[in-house]
Amino acid sequence: MSRKLVYLWALPNTLIGITIGLLTLGHFRIVDGVIEIHSPRLARLLACLLVPAAAMTLGHVVIGRNRECLRVTRRHERIHVAQYERWGPFFLPAYGLASLWLWARGRDAYLENPFEVEAYANDGSGRAG
Repeated sequence: MSRKLVYLWALPNTLIGITIGLLTLGHFRIVDGVIEIHSPRLARLLACLLVPAAAMTLGHVVIGRNRECLRVTRRHERIHVAQYERWGPFFLPAYGLASLWLWARGRDAYLENPFEVEAYANDGSGRAG
């Protein structure tokens, strides 16, 4: 698939990330074709998630608490970017349904989520989820 089509396939999620970045008065920067956004408001938002996060990917956008969190999580979040490129607009529902299924079965809805398992297995962190 061409790069243009990959960006278009993930665009609905990318637009969500850009909107969140604008609403939180984020600082935008493009790194290797991915928009990275951080701000104090994003830091507070990410801290309030069910699983507090240093960063989170939405299509070709990675929102982070600050520039350092974006740097530290870059390899992990780029794996999620690749997942968005494969799943496109179906990524968020698939991720959510996988987490819900795991939670309903008494398992860890975050660390055992197949999308996180893939990211941790390939991000070089040594953490296997």
